[in-house]
Amino acid sequence: MKTFASALLLTGLFAGAATPALALDSYKLDPAHVSVVFKVNHLGYSNLWGRFNAVSGAFALDPADPAASKVEVVIKTESVDTNHQKRDDHLRSPDYLNSVEFPEMKFVSTKVEKTGDKAAKVHGNLTMLGVTKAVVLDAVLNNAGAHPFRKEVQMAGLSATTRIKRSDFGLSYSVPAIGDDLELFLEIEGVKQ
Repeated sequence: MKTFASALLLTGLFAGAATPALALDSYKLDPAHVSVVFKVNHLGYSNLWGRFNAVSGAFALDPADPAASKVEVVIKTESVDTNHQKRDDHLRSPDYLNSVEFPEMKFVSTKVEKTGDKAAKVHGNLTMLGVTKAVVLDAVLNNAGAHPFRKEVQMAGLSATTRIKRSDFGLSYSVPAIGDDLELFLEIEGVKQ
């Protein structure tokens, strides 16, 4: 379940609390349009889905030079939500996310590699439970431009996925009963600053 924390952090990849200090198009997360969802195997019977509800951060895009793009995301571990209060309380405990001692997860990009017209691999450092590891997100820029209903507002939307091993971050409680592989799915919209 600590695996969920990893997902949360990665999610921040495209979110927006603090805007990176860049001379690029900077976007702040639109909290009404962000989803950070994770999936982990449960006892070999099914996949458990959950999400993080408190994500902040920012991303900066350079359409002319995608490699110059940046991402910084912060996820509040106490916001884990699997639609089951008792399980969520356990996920916040020292067995998993240890939300009291480690209230946040953080992702900071280190490199962006363009892999297609609107696709990229976003390399970065994910810090969770005091452990920092390199991770790579497969990202797609869905759209960037004027909001269709509020033309004065510029938006950008991103989707990203990744897979991490939760035990790499010290989240080894109940492995292998609860899967070690954690899949993360991010859907993010940002408002240009």
